[in-house]
Amino acid sequence: MTSNQTEKEFALYVGEMMQPIGPVQRKFMLGVYGLFLDGLMFGLITDNTLYLKTNKNTEHLFKNKGLETFTYQKKNKAVSLPYFQAPEEILEEHDAMNEWANRSYSKALHARTKK
Repeated sequence: MTSNQTEKEFALYVGEMMQPIGPVQRKFMLGVYGLFLDGLMFGLITDNTLYLKTNKNTEHLFKNKGLETFTYQKKNKAVSLPYFQAPEEILEEHDAMNEWANRSYSKALHARTKK
């Protein structure tokens, strides 16, 4: 199985686990899978890793677990986005997945409201 196929299957799996929070959609764009609910991106998947949207109020939940921020290279410069690696344990636990996904979705809603 190719890494692209593995990542696609991982994105499908994560999307299915998140369905209890609403009709989560996966969209492949710019080399990553975006996770959307009601048109708002609240998560992304790249390299078979789930990242969830954060803000200043929730970053500590991720940092306290030693999780990394999503970073990519642009013009030889590291650029970080407000998404942190999700805890591994939520990939196996539906209630935990829903709690973390809901929190991230609420951060996306809050960011849209601020605009």
